[in-house]
Amino acid sequence: MASFMAKGVLVKSSKEPRLWSPLVHAVRGQSTEPPAKTKFGPLKDEDRIFTNLYGRHDWKLKGALSRGDYYKTKEIILKGKDWILNEIKASGLRGRGGAGFPTGMKWGFMNKPDDGRPKYLVVNADEGEPGTCKDREIMRHDPHKLVEGCLVAGAAMGARAAYIYIRGEFYNEASNMQIAINEAYQAGLIGRNACGSGYDFDIYMHRGAGAYICGEETALIESLEGKQGKPRLKPPFPADVGVFGCPTTVSNVETVAVAPTICRRGGSWFAGFGRVRNSGTKLFNISGCVNNPVTVEEEMSIPLRELIERHAGGVIGGWNNLQGIIPGGSSTPLIPKSVCDDVMMDFDALVAAQTGLGTAAIIVIDNSRDIIQAIARLSDFYKHESCGQCTPCREGCNWMQKMMHRFVEGNARVEEIDLLYEMSKQIEGHTICALADGAAWPVQGLIRHYRPVMEARIKAYEEKHGADKQKKAASAY
Repeated sequence: MASFMAKGVLVKSSKEPRLWSPLVHAVRGQSTEPPAKTKFGPLKDEDRIFTNLYGRHDWKLKGALSRGDYYKTKEIILKGKDWILNEIKASGLRGRGGAGFPTGMKWGFMNKPDDGRPKYLVVNADEGEPGTCKDREIMRHDPHKLVEGCLVAGAAMGARAAYIYIRGEFYNEASNMQIAINEAYQAGLIGRNACGSGYDFDIYMHRGAGAYICGEETALIESLEGKQGKPRLKPPFPADVGVFGCPTTVSNVETVAVAPTICRRGGSWFAGFGRVRNSGTKLFNISGCVNNPVTVEEEMSIPLRELIERHAGGVIGGWNNLQGIIPGGSSTPLIPKSVCDDVMMDFDALVAAQTGLGTAAIIVIDNSRDIIQAIARLSDFYKHESCGQCTPCREGCNWMQKMMHRFVEGNARVEEIDLLYEMSKQIEGHTICALADGAAWPVQGLIRHYRPVMEARIKAYEEKHGADKQKKAASAY
């Protein structure tokens, strides 16, 4: 038995009735979601989070209030930790310090049953990665963004206080941050009954002594406790046993500073920028062989070439003069021009290109530079900054540095290129922290994309010094 309808047929059977209609089937074949976004950037001024990035306006409390900081902060706190965490998760925010771990999930690790220990937020302001200069701009020109961010992030974790661990060389940044903290205390925005919310929250600033290793979260915690800055074995993770033996979350300056704006404007607003899993806006540092080195806030997933040409005035000598780019700070593998032509600046696109977004510190190298010398200089840095706790890093960074300087001259054998690559693989992933990985990846990127340059350097050295070698060999007998 069947009953007919104007636009479709209701078919009755022993199973549940279903409506068949050409219209229904046509609609089912279409996605109800909006079409995927294909163009990313440029970012509109009204969508910028850091509105005083270049210090053109008042960086103190009065100026911060005029730019919208602390607007409805009390209401955000009163909505509770679950609401804040849900907004951060909905935004798709991933850590801006290099690892790119989902921020909402990381902050949520702190919400475990209370065992009587206080919880702490630690802000990693130890910006020591070569090429990276974004966090210092926030602390120098927009410090109240970070102060308010600490308050909101602390409320999401139920933290008692925040410690801002700032690099010792950042004198002006530390001075401005301390003034901003003092102003916030005097205005009742932090401290007892912060913003009138009934939530007590303190912020302290601790100056480091310039060690790169203290950018690693557990080494930072050790330094904060007054010990040598050497990474801890994990587990236990900081969310269980962190600073002073209490639950702790370590977050980057930029990650914390964007939290209040996300809560005010909504997680969906932030998620509307960039590709899926790579959402939001981001501070990019562009340095090296460009006409106008700059720190700029842009949309995630913007093409690398457009980012450089729009904001940094392009590569010196034009795009065709480009030799290679380190896209995410010194610890990410460099990529050649052929990859740079089309790659997008986000986590997934750069991983697919066998590199990483890291801190989004773009170092441009043109054809006038010695690319082998540039990577050898980075090997010097990592050898110097290794804490020496792990043997693969302590010994391996030293070996790599010596070999790289021989490759700069060409005083090596072609087989040693493979030996150097194998050595870097034995260093990578065999240590407590990721400093060894950061030392190995630039060398691996050089070998992966510039092996012909290394071989040509070796051949040129042999042609120039071949006669001398033969004389030395003959005199040895």
